[in-house]
Amino acid sequence: MNRSLLIFLILIFGFISISNAQEKKKIEIEYSGFLNRDEKYPGANILTRDDAQQVHISHENIDMWCDRAIHYRTENFIEAYGNVKMIQADTINMTSNYIEYSGITQLAFASGNVALKDPQTTILSDTIYFDRLKQKAFYRSNGTVVKDSTTTITSKIGINYMQENKFKFVEDVVLINDSSTVKSNYFDYYTETGHAYLFGPSTITTPESKTYCEKGFYDTENDIGYALKKARIDYDNRIIEGDSLYFDNNKSFASATNNIKVTDTLNHSIIKGHYAEVFKGAEKDSVFITKRALAITVQEKDSVYMHADKIMVTGKPEDRIVRAYYNAKIYKSDLSGKSDSIHSNQKTGLTQLINLDKFGTSDRFSAARKPIMWNLENQMTGDTIHLISNPDSEKIDSLLVFENAFVISKDTVSDNGFNQIYGIRLKGLFNDENELKQVDIIKNAESIFYVRNDKQELIGIDKAKSGSISILFDEEGQIEEYTRLNQVDGVLPPESKFEERDKRLRGFDWREEEQLRSVEDLFKDDPPLELPTIKGLEDYVPPENFFDEDLIERIKQAGTHASKNIVINNVLPKGNPKIARVRYKPNNQKSSDSFTIKINALVKKNDEFQLFYLTSENNSFSEEQSLRKKVPNNNRYQNIEFVIPKKKLPTGLRIDFGNNREQNTIKITSVTMSFNNKELLIPENLIPNYFKSNEYINFNPKLTEFKLQTLNKNSKLTYDPFFISNQNLNELLKKLNH
Repeated sequence: MNRSLLIFLILIFGFISISNAQEKKKIEIEYSGFLNRDEKYPGANILTRDDAQQVHISHENIDMWCDRAIHYRTENFIEAYGNVKMIQADTINMTSNYIEYSGITQLAFASGNVALKDPQTTILSDTIYFDRLKQKAFYRSNGTVVKDSTTTITSKIGINYMQENKFKFVEDVVLINDSSTVKSNYFDYYTETGHAYLFGPSTITTPESKTYCEKGFYDTENDIGYALKKARIDYDNRIIEGDSLYFDNNKSFASATNNIKVTDTLNHSIIKGHYAEVFKGAEKDSVFITKRALAITVQEKDSVYMHADKIMVTGKPEDRIVRAYYNAKIYKSDLSGKSDSIHSNQKTGLTQLINLDKFGTSDRFSAARKPIMWNLENQMTGDTIHLISNPDSEKIDSLLVFENAFVISKDTVSDNGFNQIYGIRLKGLFNDENELKQVDIIKNAESIFYVRNDKQELIGIDKAKSGSISILFDEEGQIEEYTRLNQVDGVLPPESKFEERDKRLRGFDWREEEQLRSVEDLFKDDPPLELPTIKGLEDYVPPENFFDEDLIERIKQAGTHASKNIVINNVLPKGNPKIARVRYKPNNQKSSDSFTIKINALVKKNDEFQLFYLTSENNSFSEEQSLRKKVPNNNRYQNIEFVIPKKKLPTGLRIDFGNNREQNTIKITSVTMSFNNKELLIPENLIPNYFKSNEYINFNPKLTEFKLQTLNKNSKLTYDPFFISNQNLNELLKKLNH
């Protein structure tokens, strides 16, 4: 073949291929019942359905059906009206009242009862943007996402990353499924797994619990998760707080790490530590806590503190049992004690100080481990000690010591003299001030008392054995009177006649240095504590602006109609743009010859707003040129709309925020003004650029909220918060009015 001919054919086929490729990028009309033209739509074909079927439009791998369409062929742009349906490759189906679509940008804008479906979710909103190139969908004026009919999520703003099966929700986010309700400010959700990441003040509510955090993870399908940053779980009568909380609502189980506090609201008790496990339910109702474990029984006059290596609380709310084991200690201002283990029944008021069985009496450490209690200046030891309290009156009733009961108190005058009582069992009674009033030593009693006269002069040392001894103490804890029963022997020689060894009964063990004199003393023997580092979740990453630089550039290149009808300024106000602009309203929106102002705001208390407007005929604010609007309280954003009478076009504005002095703050997402076919939208972050507030309003840019306040003027409290348009806005009003 001739070489020149071959090159020519290659060029021809290449040109045809390029032409076909370009042709495929053009929007195609597959079917139309009628085709017309109208001067209102220069350069456009008007397509209308017939009785047989709707208008059918295609572009690359999408098909669209509608009742009526306006096709700008040269700009590769189409507007579709009435029962619109768009299908992409059998995976995405979008229905609405209206869709505008550019074959250049491949961006679709749908409005009016929009439903966007993919294999896993359905998005419902009044307006949705769908970027086919990046496979992202976006709404900003409240939307609902339904997953498999089991999960519903509502929010003010939402972005769907279709290729990642991910949503980012912003503001007033609420997820509801069969087992829980989740509320959050910022919420990332993965549709395949049902995994949700919560940021900002968030709650997870189930029939059994309510979890709060400001950063957390929740598996919505398996009902498990963890909470960080001000984390808290509320059960019926328990509140769990900690740096990190893990929860499994299927098992009614939670575990906590670092700086834990478990509050029992029914029994007025608190447990603290740095690792805890909590079971809630009919069969299992328990708390296990370790790492500086501390149990506090809150009492009106004098709380009781219990510390051990580990603490376990079990039993139903009305019958709680507290077990503290290994190096257990108990403290209140007038009583303290130590033992291997402490067992306390909150219903009966019985607290037991117990030695562990593995340490026998032959163990050389058994004396140190023997349970011990102190009341004022009295030290009591024995193999087991029972402390009996009245749960209602919060008073200690009595004390029982079983086996090897030993009571020691230091003599008030001498340096090394000790009053001592020993016997098989001991019973002590307390007065109304929780002071030990009487002690009875039962069986095989032995005693040593330092006897003094009224001048506190030592008469002698009384040493005796008897069947039992009954002792009365004075208000300072000193022996006031004692009585021996069935005395076997006894002597009262002067101190000089006593050998040092005879001044101590067998088993004497004075442990003054161990006495607990404060809550801090509970921890003085503990080894140093190193808390684990909680890695937690990554910090919140705000969604990138849907209308990023790439998309805006595509819109600019798409032609007049695409850039006119897609509202660049009407998305994610905290990013682009930095100035507000007048734009043409989409063709599907009705034009009005009355000037309308719409304020989208969160107003939590009933109020009445007032709009003042200036005109070319009247350039001063007056009641005659004002409108009033009653605003009901609402926990959701609402539109507050003012319609200025026809033929009165404003040249300046003033918005008064009511007369309810209890209206502390309001949040405004946007102020929209429209006239004929033009519209001006001012998003929340730009409001200070176009309105000047008076001294009754403070704007918090971080919270994008306006704080309303009452001021003291001339000794009178006044309240008159309002915005007034500045020169920037007044210039835009001129463009809107012409």
